[in-house]
Amino acid sequence: MSNLVNFLKQSDIFYQFTPTQLELVANLCEEVVFHADEVIFKENSGSKELYVIVQGEVDILINRGTTGSLSSKSRTAVARLRRGQSFGEVALVNEGLRSASAHAAQKDTRLLVIPRDKIIMLCETYPQLGYRLMYNLAADLAMKIRNTDLRIREHLLYKPNDKSQ
Repeated sequence: MSNLVNFLKQSDIFYQFTPTQLELVANLCEEVVFHADEVIFKENSGSKELYVIVQGEVDILINRGTTGSLSSKSRTAVARLRRGQSFGEVALVNEGLRSASAHAAQKDTRLLVIPRDKIIMLCETYPQLGYRLMYNLAADLAMKIRNTDLRIREHLLYKPNDKSQ
């Protein structure tokens, strides 16, 4: 358990958690292993878990097609996440549908899976823990929004002119 606590301490989403708070979170975690290109969750599926990467990498993919097909030609990677990073965090705020798919990018990708209902109950039971988690979540999502904004700006402002017109 102490290895798990030490790992959680290094993860951004659990930044400034006390050792006791980290123990409480560690008790909720289930470790799952995925193989290369294995689907962790699909776009438009229900969201009920938070994931933290222990080992390996995860690609976040969106489907560009309108057919619902998930062939490699219709998918676009919008992010590659690595050790210590979390994803699926919007499930903590809203149990809606997932806006992207997540796939293991390497063999033996190890993830910690934290069920939404259990972490929410922990937040309600320990308000300081809940505040810190939601603060860290907001900071993480703000950074992701800024990065997306920069990518959109770059795409719109700096793309090469189409000379075929």
